[in-house]
Amino acid sequence: MQKFPMTAPGLRRLEDELRNLKSVERPSVIRAIAEARSHGDLSENAEYDAARDRQSFIEGRIQELEDVVSSAEVIDPSSLSGDNVKFGAHVRVVDEETDKEATYQIVGVHEADIKHQRLSISSPLAKALIGKKIGDTISVPAPAGDRSYGILDVKFI
Repeated sequence: MQKFPMTAPGLRRLEDELRNLKSVERPSVIRAIAEARSHGDLSENAEYDAARDRQSFIEGRIQELEDVVSSAEVIDPSSLSGDNVKFGAHVRVVDEETDKEATYQIVGVHEADIKHQRLSISSPLAKALIGKKIGDTISVPAPAGDRSYGILDVKFI
């Protein structure tokens, strides 16, 4: 079985979602299906079709989350140290073209969320950052051409 690296907060978020799907969403959609059935002819019942579609999505997501949670390998970034970028690091970079700074945490594939500055370890930027250290410059392929970033800081918190 393949193990997925993940931070403890990332695993907690997935476990919370799984718990919500099982204890809130699943019972809710079962009630919606029962109510839609009580309306009669199922062949022309849009409510029934929508509820069944929702149930299918929920069951698929539950299965996916159970697989990910059971094969998660939790890595505690605070136990790591050093100057090199590795999984779990908070990395402050500067776009050398625009001088815009950003800080990202390199996390597992299943917990990535760019809106919250959590960068998937499999993303082009994270791949370019891994193994580099403060002061290094990296080049990342982008649709509009390669982008260059300087590494300003690396923290493990």
